[in-house]
Order: sequence, then structure tokens, then C-alpha cells
Amino acid sequence: MSKASFFEGAKKSVPIMVGYMPLGLAFGVIAREKGLTVIQTALMSLTSFTGSGQFIAVGLLGAGVGIPAILLTNFLVNLRYLLFSASMAPVVRKLPSLVQAVLAFGITDETFAVNMAEFDRKEADRDFMLGVNIFSHLSWTVNSALGAAVGNLIPNIDRFGVNFALPAMFIALLVWQVKDRNTLWVAVISGLVSTVLTMFTRNSANIIGATVIAATIGVILCRNRQKSTY
Repeated sequence: MSKASFFEGAKKSVPIMVGYMPLGLAFGVIAREKGLTVIQTALMSLTSFTGSGQFIAVGLLGAGVGIPAILLTNFLVNLRYLLFSASMAPVVRKLPSLVQAVLAFGITDETFAVNMAEFDRKEADRDFMLGVNIFSHLSWTVNSALGAAVGNLIPNIDRFGVNFALPAMFIALLVWQVKDRNTLWVAVISGLVSTVLTMFTRNSANIIGATVIAATIGVILCRNRQKSTY
């Protein structure tokens, strides 16, 4: 194992870790309010690591919704990870299957963005990806447990603006990804499509639809650019 690559990945995960701090604390507070213990909250974050899916799960649990309905809802909400995995598959195809499985468990919106941005510049590095994924996951789990532990001491946590932490982190990651005119167009189009689809759907279909449409347009733009260079 390359310690240099691993800790380089850990360093690149710092913005994610910082972004996960208020979100993890908020999730821990909400989980405790819905009846979960500190251990249960930590175990959910350790074994699930889905962010928005976990917020939805504890909300449904608190409302008395059954486990099958919670699992189905999370499946729909997290369908976007199929697209992330499909996009990352060609990059990690040379790695052993067991390693790919471990790395797949750590895919989130944020770790995907950081890892793919890195591999735009060089070949996929197992140890770098492990550094990004492990430290991001550690931050989420620790802060979830901490939020559950001190939740009763932080009434009305929304007044601290934690609800904007997730959008702010996504905006920062988006800016990081916009490198030229084509990626800017893809970002703008995906945002517009997602906004329009949100008017007609109540689930994550807007995210999936916007991703597919914007990715298709991105491929077309890249092909046109390549043709124009010949």
C-alpha cells in the first residue's frame, strides 16, 4: 500500500470532511429525536453511508412507516449511485473485484466528484481512492454519533444554518468540476433540467433524468470538439 497516495487522498477529502461535520451533527440530532440511540445512529452511518437516504429513513421511522417501504424509498432515492458506478467502472476496471467492491461502498456524490476529478489527470489509484473514501466516511460516522450524543443539548439546530451546508458543499464541488465551456454547459443544462423535472415529480427522478440528459449532451459536445480538432 502506498502511504503517500493514501494520505494524498485523505488530504483531498478535507473539504468533504468539513462539509460532513454540520450535516452529520444534524443527522445525529434528528435520529435521536426520532428514537434512535447513539449506537444505532453510528451503526446506520457506518453501514449505510447514504446521507440523504439516512435523513429520509429516520424521518420515515419516526412516522411509523414499515421497513419494506423505507427500503424501497431509499432504493429510489439512491438510484443515482448506479450512474456513478457505471461512470467509474471503466476507470477502476484493472483493479481486483474485491477492491472494486470496497471502493463502491464508499461512493457518494462528494467522493465520486473528488476521485473522478483526480483521475481526469492520471490513472486510477486504489490507495488514493481509499484515502478519500475512508476519511470521508469516518467524518460522517463520527459526527453522526456526536450529534446523537449531544442532540438534546442543541435545541432548534436549524437556526445555525446547517440546512444550507449540503447545497454549499455541492456548489463547491460543481465549481471544482467546471474546467471549460463544455463542462459549464453541461452544468447549466443539468441544473435547468433538474429544476423543470422537480415540478412534475416528488422523488429522485429529477436527479436521474437530469444526469442522463446532461451526460448525453456532454458526450455530444466532446465528440464535436474532437472532430473540430482534426
